[in-house]
Amino acid sequence: MPFEEEQFDTLMEKRGIKIERILSTGQVSPPGFWFDQDRDEWVVLVQGEAELEFEDGKKVQLKKGDHVFCPKELKHRVTHTSVEPACIWLAVHF
Repeated sequence: MPFEEEQFDTLMEKRGIKIERILSTGQVSPPGFWFDQDRDEWVVLVQGEAELEFEDGKKVQLKKGDHVFCPKELKHRVTHTSVEPACIWLAVHF
């Protein structure tokens, strides 16, 4: 069942490292919005399908088990997340 907003659960945060589980059910980045993070991020898609777009126009399709590294300040956005099955992300910020 789709949720109105993504759900974020911090699993661990210590010594500048944060690990979180993100549950997405069809949510995408708003038009014109770009993540521009001040920390590196490595993310793996545990379940579902998703697509990321980078400021340079490159798009990355993700399926269960795929992962991507986003260095800090690399502008990116989420352009697709599956509803059934829901997307479960595991994100490591460092």
